[in-house]
Amino acid sequence: MSLLAFAALWLFVFVLPWEGVVRVDNTAILSQGAGVIAMGCAVFAVVAAGRLRRWQGLHVAGLLFVLIAAFQLLIFYHGVRLPAKFFTYVQLFLMMWMIWELAPSRDRILSLLFSYVLGAYVACVQTIMLYRSTGGTLRRFAAGNVDPNDLAMTLALGLPMAWYLSHAYRRPLPRWICRGYLPVGVVAIGLTGSRGGLLASIVALTIVPLSMTRLSPNRLAVTITTLLLSGTLAVAYVPDKIVQRLATTSTEVEDLRLGGRFKLWTAGLRAVPERPLLGYGTAGFIGAITPQLGTGAQVAHNSFISVLVEQGMIGLFLYLLMLLAAVRAVRRLPIQERRFGMVLMATLVVAMMPLTWEHRKPVWLILAVLVGLAQAYRAAAVPAGRVGPPPPLVPPPPRRPAGPVTARFADGGA
Repeated sequence: MSLLAFAALWLFVFVLPWEGVVRVDNTAILSQGAGVIAMGCAVFAVVAAGRLRRWQGLHVAGLLFVLIAAFQLLIFYHGVRLPAKFFTYVQLFLMMWMIWELAPSRDRILSLLFSYVLGAYVACVQTIMLYRSTGGTLRRFAAGNVDPNDLAMTLALGLPMAWYLSHAYRRPLPRWICRGYLPVGVVAIGLTGSRGGLLASIVALTIVPLSMTRLSPNRLAVTITTLLLSGTLAVAYVPDKIVQRLATTSTEVEDLRLGGRFKLWTAGLRAVPERPLLGYGTAGFIGAITPQLGTGAQVAHNSFISVLVEQGMIGLFLYLLMLLAAVRAVRRLPIQERRFGMVLMATLVVAMMPLTWEHRKPVWLILAVLVGLAQAYRAAAVPAGRVGPPPPLVPPPPRRPAGPVTARFADGGA
């Protein structure tokens, strides 16, 4: 039953990068359906096993964050219909719990990362096909007409995953599949025209030089070839108008425009003193800044400011505890895995800065996966610096019976 439940979880993670492509009434039906199936299988698997794994700090902080959000809505907003964002928080916590219960080993954690990379492949291919079918006439390209910035960040998170897996796997097929994601992902991210996605990709690709110190000459040649291929395809495929847009990234930062986000951040911070501890409630950011911006009020476009305004300082503290729990877990990993975890966390933080991503599945998925990976290494006691799977337990050789004591030692001679 555990294997079946994990297969359902694997399918759920596979759908995440391209869940927005298939929607019915603005609902990502594929991820919703896969999530329901995975949850049902997970509950049955846990009941059949008759045990629960001991929670880590990440799970405690996540549960407290959801409970604080519920307390705000049920006590201070009694009688008001609960927003969909709150139910999303509940689902995200359950997803995090499923990963903890169903993926206790390193192999299963790597399998979940691989499923995310495969799902990101689907979104990349669909984006490139959209570019080809329209003849490059659109201003920006994104599979399924989803938000290009969201898609770019989602694909950027797959870059360090794919690179790490290309060294962790020993079988040629999955290794080359992961290597191939770099050029495909870079091209697709470029087609989105997302300036934030560009910055996140730069951070994500720092995993390459950080891992080159331990590469053999053959792997070093493959690395250089992959990077050159990625750059060549990006130059060949990304239209000039998108390149010009990406070139304005530094200007947007220097002028504090950031695509109109700076005024939203300022308005949100000005609203905090009125309700500093518990905030304005889940999905309350727009209502909080409407007195300042009127019809120009939008979502925060910054995950941390959004949490601060909606959940208050208490909610932000718990949310940051979740991130710190993942960082703390990563620091206990072997050197190569630690570098991968730090790069992935840095990419995630960069992705969360210009987007309202505190309730997005990739965020909670990555936190759960990194904590699970750290616990798997701790349980298996994998030697530090080892990239491959844990070595088999080999029983020690039998001790040889002691021979007779020589007369020389028996007499006390030297």
